[in-house]
Amino acid sequence: MTRPFVLSSVAVSLDGYIDDATSERLLLSNDEDFDRVDAVRAACDAILVGAGTIRADDPRLMVRAAHRRQARVAAGLPESPLKAVIAGHRPLDPAARFFTTGDTAKVVYAATPDIPVQREALAEVASVVDAGDPLDLRAVLADLAERGVERLMVEGGGTVHTRFLAAGLVDELHVVTAPFFVGDAAAPRFVNPASFPYDAGNRMRLLEVRPMGDVILARYQPVRPPEP
Repeated sequence: MTRPFVLSSVAVSLDGYIDDATSERLLLSNDEDFDRVDAVRAACDAILVGAGTIRADDPRLMVRAAHRRQARVAAGLPESPLKAVIAGHRPLDPAARFFTTGDTAKVVYAATPDIPVQREALAEVASVVDAGDPLDLRAVLADLAERGVERLMVEGGGTVHTRFLAAGLVDELHVVTAPFFVGDAAAPRFVNPASFPYDAGNRMRLLEVRPMGDVILARYQPVRPPEP
């Protein structure tokens, strides 16, 4: 295995935002979809987010349903998948729930110049891995593969989604659309401007459309363009 299967998951407003510009977390989804996401998490070996998601949402990133945790343990797995984060220049807070909840492994990936500050802050709570200069997502995926990760769930935020999609490293994309608008240019969007391999000339393959209450799930398979 050269790299894990990468599944990217996101919930967006009708105008493509993943949050608003307030300090409160914007709930884009509903209970039915939260349960679906929990099932997807339980079927993965690792969950990855960016540092901005940890700072903004303080997520635990754990499997919530007891029966799913029990099923993982019965299969010889930890209750929740390995947790990974892509860090930047600023040190992450070791008191964040990402680090303090769950017995699963926590791994921090950073570019070479940022390794000292992240290790100083996080050496007691996570493995800090040098992912190159500049940070190379393929090095991140290779390290995860060496840790036994076969299926990776990428949960955001926008910068991380942009990097994985622009690099052509997403194997399946789940987009849940909420029935409202955010309409604030200061709010974060699903992706940032980038050169994506999936455009009007290389459309993604639609795998499924599923209504869940007042939201809609669309599952896509990115189709890589032929090698030049």
